Amino acid sequence: MEAGSAVGARSTWAPAVRNRDRGQDRALPRRVRCRAAAMPPSVRTVSIPFADLKERGRDLSGKIEEGLGPDGLGIISISDVPDFPALRRTLLRLAPRVANLPEDVKKELEDPDSRYNFGWSHGKEKLESGKLDTFKGSYYANPILDIPTTDDVLVSRYPSYCRRNIWPADHLPELEIAFKALGKLMLEVGLMLARHCDLYVMQHGVGPYDGESLEQTISRSRCHKGRLLYYFPRQFSTQKEGGDSVSSWCGWHTDHGSLTGLTCGLFMKNSAEVPCPDSAAGLYIRTRDNRVVKVTFGEDELAYQIGETTEILSRGRLCATPHCVQAPSTENASNVERSTFAMFMQPDWNETLKFPSEIPYHQELIPPNGALTFGEYSERLVNKYYQGKT
Repeated sequence: MEAGSAVGARSTWAPAVRNRDRGQDRALPRRVRCRAAAMPPSVRTVSIPFADLKERGRDLSGKIEEGLGPDGLGIISISDVPDFPALRRTLLRLAPRVANLPEDVKKELEDPDSRYNFGWSHGKEKLESGKLDTFKGSYYANPILDIPTTDDVLVSRYPSYCRRNIWPADHLPELEIAFKALGKLMLEVGLMLARHCDLYVMQHGVGPYDGESLEQTISRSRCHKGRLLYYFPRQFSTQKEGGDSVSSWCGWHTDHGSLTGLTCGLFMKNSAEVPCPDSAAGLYIRTRDNRVVKVTFGEDELAYQIGETTEILSRGRLCATPHCVQAPSTENASNVERSTFAMFMQPDWNETLKFPSEIPYHQELIPPNGALTFGEYSERLVNKYYQGKT
């Protein structure tokens, strides 16, 4: 995963979590650092064919546990999804065109009132070093609903979710079409995966969302958000890397929503597609036994990661993992640009979540009754990580 969810996944907080099956504590450091002595091992994601995934009654519990369970990497990929390769390529090839729009046009596409969670954003986030991130730009939109609500009170309270989409209709009208087409497909496939996650969790005697299924919760949400990411060719960046080289493109964080859909990155040089210029570049995950591994999946596969909310409400049966992205650093990477897309699937802002005490994510944010709406939970995370409040 490239970057965090639209609101709160940019954190690097990682708790000590009780492994209920083994009776052991697993402690994850607040700032994850990778030893520079050797390149971490590369691991292929657990993969499920789309033909199997779409069979609602098929038993995929073994695959779900292997990829998303307590000993998994928190990520799984889906192969042979109809139309996905073409939709992916169409949208990702538009990312540099967005980034190269005139500066005055991009300014009109910004939405600071949403904390840049709608429209164009560049240089607004901070790297782990504390410097502003000029390596990448991004475009946020809700692929499902252009106007999630007309309630001005909700728009004011939850601007990161409830404000309307912004599209460059006069300058790049094809962006809206391609963005929505890919986002909707990723949601549809994500809902199929959510159903199989529900079946797996119920086999272990746990009903997520206090009796509500993950599939139902995602299906009725108005909060979904897509993020088109563009990484500038290195010569365009005024920054120099520092700190943890493994997290040079995107710092260590754990997603806070339900499911995050991911595409494989698309690399281009002089407007032509090229292979990844550095075998060390890509997605890295911190495993349950505190190792860093590089995770790979095919460019024509869709990948999905578990978010904190799903781990909390499945009582640890489905597990989120800290992850980051490393940039290419070889000579071959000069003048190479990269695009990718993430689809954040999360509960509705009005969805009431009940947080079990045995999974101590962000317990300082949870009231005594253990219940918050997802909107309230997101607000508190924003305050914690952006403003230093709890």
